[in-house]
Amino acid sequence: MACGFRRSIACQLSRVLDLPPENLIKSISAVPVSRKEEVADFQLSVDSLLENSSDHSKPDVQVQAMRLAEKLKCDTVVSEISTGQGTVNFKINRELLTKTVLQQVMEDGSKYGLKSELFSGLPQKKIIVEFSSPNVAKKFHVGHLRSTIIGNFIANLKEALGHQVTRINYLGDWGMQFGLLGTGFQLFGYEEKLQSNPLQHLFEVYVQVNKEAADDKNVAKSAHEFFQRLELGDTQALALWQKFRDLSIEEYTRIYKRLGIHFDEYSGESFYREKSQEVLKLLDSKGLLQKTVKGTAVVDLSGNGDLSSICTVMRSDGTSLYTTRDLAAAIDRMDKYNFDKMIYVTDKGQKKHFQQVFQMLQIMGYDWAERCQHVPFGVVQGMKTRRGDVTFLEDVLNEIRLRMLQNMASVKTTKELENPQETAERVGLAALIIQDFRGLLLSDYQFSWDRVFQSRGDTGVFLQYTHARLHSLEETFGCGYLNDFNTACLQEPQSVSILQHLLRFDEVLYRSSQDLQPRHIVSYLLTLSHLAAVAHKTLHIKSSPPEVAGARLHLFKAVRCVLANGMKLLGITPVCKM
Repeated sequence: MACGFRRSIACQLSRVLDLPPENLIKSISAVPVSRKEEVADFQLSVDSLLENSSDHSKPDVQVQAMRLAEKLKCDTVVSEISTGQGTVNFKINRELLTKTVLQQVMEDGSKYGLKSELFSGLPQKKIIVEFSSPNVAKKFHVGHLRSTIIGNFIANLKEALGHQVTRINYLGDWGMQFGLLGTGFQLFGYEEKLQSNPLQHLFEVYVQVNKEAADDKNVAKSAHEFFQRLELGDTQALALWQKFRDLSIEEYTRIYKRLGIHFDEYSGESFYREKSQEVLKLLDSKGLLQKTVKGTAVVDLSGNGDLSSICTVMRSDGTSLYTTRDLAAAIDRMDKYNFDKMIYVTDKGQKKHFQQVFQMLQIMGYDWAERCQHVPFGVVQGMKTRRGDVTFLEDVLNEIRLRMLQNMASVKTTKELENPQETAERVGLAALIIQDFRGLLLSDYQFSWDRVFQSRGDTGVFLQYTHARLHSLEETFGCGYLNDFNTACLQEPQSVSILQHLLRFDEVLYRSSQDLQPRHIVSYLLTLSHLAAVAHKTLHIKSSPPEVAGARLHLFKAVRCVLANGMKLLGITPVCKM
C-alpha cells in the first residue's frame, strides 16, 4: 500500500537527512498517472523540505535534489531513483507494487486508503454536522438538495476516518412564517389537502397568505398575533403548529430515504424558543444587550457603534429571532454532545450570519466557538423540470428517474433488470451528485439536464456504467480465476497505470479530509474509470491463459472495490447492472 512504500522511502531519507520519518511522510506524494509516458510512482518535493528547514538562504532547489538523489540507494522496494523539477523521484519494484497494492485492496476492503500513514495519529473526535435544514411550509428546493448531499458527504468522510459523527437536521420550524401560516390555514386551508400532500398544500397556503398580508393590514396583524400566541404557549395555536411540523417531517423522511440519507436527530428552531430567552438574559447580564428606539434588542459586535456590526437578537414585542435561536442551539449542543467540531452546511448567503453567531458566542465567554465552522456553497442556476421552474426537490427526483428510465430503455446494451425504477433512481442520483461535486463547492454553477445524463465523459452515469461492467466481469469469470494470481502477468502499461492510480487513493482522501471538498475524490474516480475503460479494451480475460486471466480479473476487481468505496463516500449507491 502507498503508506508502506511511503514509509520505506521516508526511512531511507531520514537516515540521509537526519530527520524523523514522520516529518517526511507528507512530503512524499504519489505521482499522477500520465498518458504520455510511464512516470515514477512517488516524488519528494525538495521545496517542502526547505520550508521546514531553518536555513533561509534556500540554495538552488535543482542542485539540492541532485545532491540528495546521489546519497540515496535503490533497495528491495525502490528500483530506480531520478530527479525532476525540484523533485527526487522513486520508482517502486514492479512485482512488489502489483502484489502489495492488489493484496491491500482485497484485505482492507472498504477501509482501503483510510488505514494510510497519512492518517496515523489522527485523534478520534466528536463531530456534529448540521445540514439540509429545510423550512417547514416553504419549498424544499434545490438549495436544500445541495446542503443535503454536501452535508452527507462530509458526515460520510468523517465517519470513515473513525470520528463519532452526529447528523442533525435543524428545521426552520418557528418564526414569523408560522404566524402567517397559522392565519393562512384558518383562511384558506383544507384538511384533506393537508393530509394528502402536506408540503404542497402548506406552500400554497403560505404563498396566498403572503399576498393577502401585503394588501391587507388586518391579515398581517392577525399573523403577528398568531405567532405571539405560539411564543406564549397557546395550546390551540401549538396544536396546529405541531400538526404542520409532524406531517412535514413525515414527507421529508420519505424524500431522504430516496436519497439514501439519514439523520440522527431532527431538531428545530422551535426547541429553542424558551432557551433563546435565557440567551437574552445572559447577554443582558454581561452588559452586551442594547435597546433601540424602536424597542428591539441588539448586540454591538464592534464595540464602538459600527452599524454594520450590529446584530438584532429580539423583536420589539419580545419574540426571538433566528440568530437568538441559533445561539441557544449551539450552547445546548455543547452541553449535550461536548463536541470537538460543529460544521454548518448552508449556502454562502448565510456567511455573515454565522460570522456573527460565532463572534457572539466568543464575547459571551464560550471559547469553544472556534470549534464551529461554516461550510458555504454556491447557488445552482437553471434547474427546471419539464413542468417549469422547480418548486420541490421531489419533482427533481421524479424527473431524474423518468429521464433515466427513458435513456436506459433506448440503449441496446441495457440488461434485464429486476427493479428498473430503483436502478434508474440510483444512476440518476449519481449523475446529479457528480455534476454538483465536480467544482469548488463555493462556486455557483449552471445546471444542465443534458450534461447530467451523458453516458460518456466525466459523468455519474459513466461511473455507474463502469462499476456495473466490472461487476459483470466478476460474475462471468469470477469462480474460475479468483484464487491465486501471478504478479508477473500484470506488467503491461495499462495495468501499471491502474496500479499507480490505486496507490494515490489515500492521498486523495487526505486532501478531501483537509478542505472538505468532494471534487478531489470525484476527479480521482473519473480518472480510475477512464483507465479501466482503456484496460478493458486491451486486457482481455476470455481468450487469455488461466494465470493471465486470473491476474487481470484481480486487477479489475480491485478497481471496482475502490470505485465503490469512493462512490459510497460521495453518497452514491453503486449499481451492479444497468
